Amino acid sequence: MNTIKNILAVSALAMGIAMPVSSFAQATMDQGKMNMSQASDSMTDGEVKKIDADNGKITLKHGDIKNLDMPGMTMVFTVRDKGQLAKLKPGDKVQFVVVQEGGKMVVTDIQSMR
Repeated sequence: MNTIKNILAVSALAMGIAMPVSSFAQATMDQGKMNMSQASDSMTDGEVKKIDADNGKITLKHGDIKNLDMPGMTMVFTVRDKGQLAKLKPGDKVQFVVVQEGGKMVVTDIQSMR
């Protein structure tokens, strides 16, 4: 009888450990899907006003930046990959992704709409 109680106790403990782990895995997968969809939804329309390739900065007149809850305006952004600036010029219509990193607004992707 003690053996059966021990088996049941071990089984209950194993289920108690396994259940939270499986729900954690599901939550992590769902969050990953959400982050991917947010990235695709976070493209913002803009127009290049000025490029400072040496310092990796771009001035953009942009629409609402939804992922940062920011209204449209004209502002200077730091660009993560300075190489992306080489293919742009003032007046170009673009779509871009911007995130906050270390207190700065950083453009992580920018594409010309030519």
